[in-house]
Amino acid sequence: MKILITGANGQLGRSLVRSLASHEVVALGHADLDVSDATAVRAAIEMRRPDAVIHAAALTDTALCERDPAAARAVNITGTENVARSSARAGARLVAVSTNEVFDGWATEPYAEDAETHAVNAYGASKLDGELLAVAACSDTLIVRTSWLYGEGGANFVEKVRAAAREGRPLRFVTDEIATPTYAGDLVGAIRALLEQGAPAGVYHLVNEGEASRYDWACEIVRLSGVSAVVEETSSGDLRAAGYDGPRKPPYSVLANTRARAIGITLRPWREALAAYCGRAEVARDG
Repeated sequence: MKILITGANGQLGRSLVRSLASHEVVALGHADLDVSDATAVRAAIEMRRPDAVIHAAALTDTALCERDPAAARAVNITGTENVARSSARAGARLVAVSTNEVFDGWATEPYAEDAETHAVNAYGASKLDGELLAVAACSDTLIVRTSWLYGEGGANFVEKVRAAAREGRPLRFVTDEIATPTYAGDLVGAIRALLEQGAPAGVYHLVNEGEASRYDWACEIVRLSGVSAVVEETSSGDLRAAGYDGPRKPPYSVLANTRARAIGITLRPWREALAAYCGRAEVARDG
């Protein structure tokens, strides 16, 4: 299978390139392809004629999206539509990667793929609009929603917590923002399975199993890192009272992997995945 990947130099993109090495991969980073440029996107896809396109390029900095919604629109909305239109013209399947932040977070149980969406920040709104435009432009689209992604080579939450713990910096995280930490290596394995199995078009939730607050996640990172550090609890309200003015986050945005599980695609528990990642990171750091 010939697979074109956008955003190939990002944390997810690099994991996709590694996972799909048995296929013919066309890896395009931002320097190779600006997805907001419709002409460039059309030329890139028409020239390569891929069987599938995995659209991993995105503006994921939620604070930046809030400050600069035009930038969020250019990449997450216009860019996604450009990729979807060109994929349809080329007859390619499209996998568009999205987020748990398309939900408002007021649910009391994990969100199924057909749950009502309602984003509460600029990032989530831009990704949701991108989803809708992708499906409208390319009928053979798989929307893959994930959450709290981390992986090798990225400046992610796990590495930030590990660094802060080692340096003795304060560790304080909220207990009222709950989702599922998801290891990029597991996510890309599931995406590969969707493509190789010829999964039906539609929305898929792909996250590691279970749920955690930011506080829970940080505690487990510190424990696995073997560092003597104290993680303190706080709340979103307390942070805002202390002056935090960042984007609003959905309080509970756990995703249910309902559709993928129905066709035999599952991801391991988040604690198990995190332990595997931290073990590899320690080997790499010491080696």
